[in-house]
Amino acid sequence: VQLQASGGGLVQAGGSLRPSCTASGGTVSSYGMGWFRQAPNKEREFVAAIRRSTSATYYAGSVKGRFTISRDSAKNTVYLQMNVLKPEDTAVYYCAAKAGNPIMSTLIGDQYDYWGQGTLVTVSS
Repeated sequence: VQLQASGGGLVQAGGSLRPSCTASGGTVSSYGMGWFRQAPNKEREFVAAIRRSTSATYYAGSVKGRFTISRDSAKNTVYLQMNVLKPEDTAVYYCAAKAGNPIMSTLIGDQYDYWGQGTLVTVSS
């Protein structure tokens, strides 16, 4: 499966963005899907994930209550609704897909099977 992330941009602190991740060569409903981010000079970190079978969602503590991951099977797209953005949310955001049906909260980035190219989110103060 190929993943195409888009929808990043520049926003002021407190604003919202909704990056999307569209799949081709496979369906998002057939995979566990996750979002990760990498800020300059920092390690890649987990942001959010949604399980294939139950659609259970998981979030990093730093974004819980502000970000929402969702899946639209008809559009073959996964979204990351980001609200109340902070300057520390500035990063390149990547979507990823995991085959099988694992509990997504237990996965690290290296365990995902497919990755998109990333979309840049910049939050100004």
